[in-house]
Formats: sequence, C-alpha cells, structure tokens
Amino acid sequence: MADLENSMRPDLRIAVVGLGAIGARIVEALDHGIDGLVLAAVSVQTPEKHRSRLAGLTKPPDVLPIEALVNVADIVVECAPSTLVKSIVAPFLGAGKTAVVLSAGALLDHEDLIELAKQHGGQIVVPTGALIGLDAVTAAAVGTIHSVRMITRKPVRGLAGAPYIVEHNIDIERIAEPLKIFDGTAREAARGFPANVNVAAALSLAGIGPDRTTIEIWADPALTRNIHRIDVESDSARFSMSIENIPSENPKTGLITALSVIACLRKLRASLRVGT
Repeated sequence: MADLENSMRPDLRIAVVGLGAIGARIVEALDHGIDGLVLAAVSVQTPEKHRSRLAGLTKPPDVLPIEALVNVADIVVECAPSTLVKSIVAPFLGAGKTAVVLSAGALLDHEDLIELAKQHGGQIVVPTGALIGLDAVTAAAVGTIHSVRMITRKPVRGLAGAPYIVEHNIDIERIAEPLKIFDGTAREAARGFPANVNVAAALSLAGIGPDRTTIEIWADPALTRNIHRIDVESDSARFSMSIENIPSENPKTGLITALSVIACLRKLRASLRVGT
C-alpha cells in the first residue's frame, strides 16, 4: 500500500537559482533523473551565458526571473550570491514551501526567514555541504554542547576577494607560508568570508549558534584542497572530524558541496533514508 501511495504522489517540482559550479551539477543530476523530482525551472542573472548548456539537457527547464519561481516549483535550491538569498527564499517560505539554502551564512543576517518559515509552514534545509559529521553535532545539541571549534585551511586563491581580506588590506598573493588570517566567531566569519565559510554557519546552526561557535581561517600557499577540522565537546561525546575537499572549478567551493545537495534531494522521496 505504501509503495502504491508513493507511486501516486505527484513529482516535486524543483527550481534552481544559479548555474555556477554547484548549480550546474545539480541541474544535470535532476535532468538525468532523481526519483520523485522534476526540474521545473532555473533562474540566472545572464541567461544567454547558459543557453547552450540548458539546451543540451534532455528536458530543458524554463528560465524565469527569481520572483516567478514560486509559481512553478515546490522547492527552490539556492546556489547564488549570498546577497540574493532573501529574495530567493522568502517567497517559498511565505507560501509554505521548501528552500534548500547553500549560502548558510546569509541566514545569520536574515533570521527573520526562520520565523517566516514557522509562520507559514515552510522549511529551510541546509545541506551538509563541505563538512562531515553534522548529524553528530545535531545529535549532541539535543543534550548539551560545551564548545565547538573549527579550523579551516584554504589555498590562497580560494580566499581572494573576501570582504575581510579587502577591508584589512591583506595581500594574499605575497603569503609564502601558512598564515592565520582570522580568528573569531562563526557570525563574524560569515560576514567576512561570505563565499568561503558557509560551512561554519551551517555548523553553528546545527550546534550552539553563531556567537559561541569559533573558527580559525588559515591561508596556505602549499595547499590544493580545502581542509576543515572540527572539535566538539559535549555532555554526550567528545569528537573531532577532519575533511580535505577537492575544489570544484570554482576554487572557493569544494566539489563535494554539489554532491551533498544532490544527496539531500535524493532523500526527499527515497524509500530508505540514512542519517538524521
């Protein structure tokens, strides 16, 4: 009976905003097929730039402005600059729908979006992204977490253009050995490095919040991968996690980030769901 009910449910319509390193891979995965989901539309700032890519899909989606997506989709996947998060997410939450948010750092400055979701029965989903162990952190948070510390080490070019780098006049091109360039809270890191450390924001939302979660950021010219280490002390467990992420074609973004979103989407209608 359950299988029959699942087969009778209409496909969930997915809209994707942004066709960079992450968005393009998600669109391709949806086009290849994810059970129970269908790619309904995409939104990009320069449609002509992506016309040939979209035309090559099995079922090319509609290309629509952001404000039109809520009328054609049940779920929006945000793969855009953090400045656009509210305009992308708010209409879906206000309609009681779901928003998958990759720019988790933007949620720290738009906590009203969480309240909007509560009021209208919507949901914000933050994928695991470039981290591991968020299940363990969310489980520990059911009890008491005493501290969460994250150390991020990145290739120099992966930090280029970050607001914190610009504001503090850090000449990262001259860095010849590992250099700690930031030490502060996840909230401060999200503002200073909006395209680099969404992982810290996600970690803070899973655990003890952005003002108690601390992070170090290191620039290391010898690295070719983004490295994250997390240390957690709680009343239920003490654990450490480390991951080395292979960058995508965008050096600021790990390849596993897009795969994490695809895994998240697959869980939506999966017969077997593993993990919290």
